[in-house]
Amino acid sequence: MRRRITLLALAGGCALTAAAPAWADDAAADDQPTAKPAATTTAPHAAATAKPPQARHPRDTATGDWGGLRTRLKDAGVSIRADYVSETFSAVDGGLRRGTAYTQQIRAGADFDMDRIAGLSGGTIHLTLNDRRGVGLSSDFVGNRLPIQEAAGGPYARLSEASYEQDIDGGRLNLRVGFFAMGNDLGGMPIGCNLVNAAFCAHPLSMSGNSGWYNYPNARWGAAVRYRLRPDLAIRTGVYQVNPRLGEEENAFKPFVGGTTGVLLPIEAEYDPGTAPGSHAMPGHYKLGFYYDTSTAPRQANPGTVGGRFGGYILADQMILRDGGDNGARGLSVFGQFTANPEASAQITRWYAAGLVKIGTFAGRDADTVALGVVHAQVNERLRAAHADAPAAEGYASLPQGETAIELSYGFQVRRWLSIRPDVQYIADPGAFSYRETDNALALGVQVKMQI
Repeated sequence: MRRRITLLALAGGCALTAAAPAWADDAAADDQPTAKPAATTTAPHAAATAKPPQARHPRDTATGDWGGLRTRLKDAGVSIRADYVSETFSAVDGGLRRGTAYTQQIRAGADFDMDRIAGLSGGTIHLTLNDRRGVGLSSDFVGNRLPIQEAAGGPYARLSEASYEQDIDGGRLNLRVGFFAMGNDLGGMPIGCNLVNAAFCAHPLSMSGNSGWYNYPNARWGAAVRYRLRPDLAIRTGVYQVNPRLGEEENAFKPFVGGTTGVLLPIEAEYDPGTAPGSHAMPGHYKLGFYYDTSTAPRQANPGTVGGRFGGYILADQMILRDGGDNGARGLSVFGQFTANPEASAQITRWYAAGLVKIGTFAGRDADTVALGVVHAQVNERLRAAHADAPAAEGYASLPQGETAIELSYGFQVRRWLSIRPDVQYIADPGAFSYRETDNALALGVQVKMQI
C-alpha cells in the first residue's frame, strides 16, 4: 500500500529545513532574499525550464561554494548547477477518490564556457541530466487532464540536454544545435511558474498535446536560431525532430534511437518592453508564434489521417503596478495565454489562461510572491460529438465543453536557495477529456524548491 504523507507532516519538515543552520547562518545579512531585477518579471520554475538559474553568490545554493572549488571551476569555464523540486498534494474533495501524491525532480548539469576553455568567444556547451520520481495526483486521484503537479510524469532518469550554443555579434544572433527540448527557447511563459499546475508552468499544454512539440525534460535533436532586431525585439525559429520513441523510458539514454516521424517547424516573435538596459518602463513580454509538424497523425473522431499538424499562440505578461523606484522588481503583473488548433488533428482546440502575480507581498518580504490563475482547455467538438451517447449511458446530462483549473499560491522565499509554496487548486469538470462524469475536485499541497 502506498504510504500517505500528510500535509501537516510535510509542513513541519519544511519548517525544520528552513530553520536548519547546516548551510546558512540565520543572522547573515547577505543571506536575506531580495527581489529579482526588473529585467525579468519572475524567475522560471525549476521543474519546467532547461536549467536552474546560475549561482551568483555562495549563498545562492544550499551546498555553498564547496570550499572555493565551485568558484575556481567557474573561473576555469565550468559552471556546475543542480536543483531539487518536490510537490506533495492531497485530493481533499471530488475527483476519483481522496488521497495524497508525492512527486519530485532532481536535476544536475554543467555549462562549459568555450571562450575560457578553448578561446572560442560566445560558445557554450550545455549538459543536463534529469530524474523524476513519484506519482501524480491528477492521474491517480483526480482523473483530470491538466496536471496538478508540474513535476509529475515520466518518473525515471534521462538525458535532457547535450547541446552547443553560439552567440554572434555580441549575442544579437544566437544559434543552438544538439539534443534539447524546443520549449527551452520557444513558447514559454516563466511568470506562470509562480503557480504549480503544469497548465501554467511554463507552456500551454495544447502545444505538446496536439503536435510533436516537446518541453523539458523531453529532449529531441534540433537546431534553433534567435535574431535580435533590437534589444527588446527578437525573432526565433528552428527545426526539431519529432520522435515519439524518445519519450519511452527504455530510450532515456538512447538519443539516436529510430522512430522519427517528421520535423516541427516553429516561428516566434517576442517583444519585451521595459527590459532593455537603462529602461525605466515597467517590464513586459509578448509572444506571437506558429508551428507546423510534418508528421502524419490520426484524424480526430474520424477514420484516416492528416498530413501534418499545426497551431498558433499568443502569450503576454506585463507589470502594471510597481512598488518603490523606477527599477524595482516589486509590483503587480498580469498575464494571458491563447492558443488555437484545428479540429482535424487536435484534442484541445482552444486554450485560454489569465492570471495575476504580485512580487513583494509584505514589509521585509520583497522576494515573496502571491499568484492567482485560471485556465480553460476546450475539448475538440468532434470528440465530444463522437462520445455523445456517453452521458445517457452514464446517467448524467451532457459532456462538458472542457476542463477548467483555478489556482492560488503563495511563495515564501526562505533563503536564496530555498522556497516553499503552499498551493490550492480547484478543478472544474475533471472528467472532460476522459468523457465521463467526475465531481469537481479540490486539491491542497505544497511545493519545495532548492538550488543545490
